[in-house]
Amino acid sequence: MRLPRMITVTLAGTAVLLPVAACSSEKPAPPAAPQAATASPSATPDAGPGHPFTGLPDDKRKPVLAVKIENTAAGKPQMGLKSADIVYVEQVEAGLTRLMAIFSSKIPAKVGPVRSARISDLHIAPQFGKPAFAYSGAQTKMLPLIAEASLFDVGDTRNGGAYFRQPGRFAPYNLFANTKKLLSAAPKASKAKDIGFTFGDAPAEGGVDKTSWTVRWPAARFTFNWSDAKKQWMIWQDGKKDMAAEGGQLSAPTIVIQYTKTVRSQFHDKNQSYTPLVHSTGKGSAIVLRDGKAYKAKWERESEESGTTFTTAEGEPMNFAPGQVWIALASRKPVTP
Repeated sequence: MRLPRMITVTLAGTAVLLPVAACSSEKPAPPAAPQAATASPSATPDAGPGHPFTGLPDDKRKPVLAVKIENTAAGKPQMGLKSADIVYVEQVEAGLTRLMAIFSSKIPAKVGPVRSARISDLHIAPQFGKPAFAYSGAQTKMLPLIAEASLFDVGDTRNGGAYFRQPGRFAPYNLFANTKKLLSAAPKASKAKDIGFTFGDAPAEGGVDKTSWTVRWPAARFTFNWSDAKKQWMIWQDGKKDMAAEGGQLSAPTIVIQYTKTVRSQFHDKNQSYTPLVHSTGKGSAIVLRDGKAYKAKWERESEESGTTFTTAEGEPMNFAPGQVWIALASRKPVTP
C-alpha cells in the first residue's frame, strides 16, 4: 500500500493570514533552572562544521532518530527532550498535542514516555531521509503505511528489547526507550543532512520586541517567555512550567510557530475522535521567535522529500539562533477535526 500524499495546491496548503495566536497577556512566575544557553554564531547548514539541525559546531554527521513522546500532564516530566535538535508539536485527537523529537547531534541515554505514532509523523519524516522512528503502537490500519514510509521502524513491537518500564510511573506513561538499542536496530538510518534551516544573525529589520508568545490548540496551550539572562525562550504548557526529568525548565533559543492546514484524517481513536492530519508541505506563514523578538516569516516545502525553508517577508533567509529549535505546527483557526 502506498503512503497517501498530501495535496499541496495553494488553496489547500497556504496559510496567508496573520495568526490568531497573539502575544500572551499571561505572566507566569519567573523561570527556573535553565537549559544551558547556546552561544557562538554558526554557519549555514551547508558550511563545514555547522550542524544542519542546530547550526552549532559539529564535524561528524550521526544517524537521525525520531521519537514520539507523550505531552500531557500524566506523562510529565519527559526525559531526553533537552538533548533533541528539533522538537515538533503536533495536534492529535481531542485537540491535544503530542511531540516528535528529532535527535542526531546529541543522543541521550534514554527517552520517554514513548507513545503511539500518528499519520502526520509519516509525512514529516521523509525530509530527514530515512530516519529511525521510535514509537509505541499505532492503529492497525495505519501499520501498512508505516511499513511503506520513509523510515526504519524501531517501534516497541519490532524492537521490544530497546524498551522498558520506568519505575515510579504508571502505564501507559511509563514506557521509555534505550536510544543505543534503538539505533543499533537501524544501522542504515540516514545521517543528518540539510533540511532547509539557516542559522546566523537575525534580520536587521522586521523584528518586534516580545517577551511572551502563546500558541493555542483546541485543548492545549503553549507559552514561550523570553529570558534575556539565559538567551532562551522558557517553555510553559497549560500555565505550568514545562520541566525536564533531568532537571530544569525546557527552553530553546528559537521557537517557530508554523501555520499549517489541519484536516480530518481517515483514522480515529477508540472514542471515535478523529486523528488530525497536519499538512506540512506547501507554503504558509510563520512566526519565528528569537533574541526576544518576533519575526513574520514564510515557509515552503515543495515535497515530502524536501526540507522546509523559512524566509523573511522580503524573501531573505530567516536565520535561526544556533541551538535547539521547537516547531509548533499550529493552525490559523484551530479546530478539532
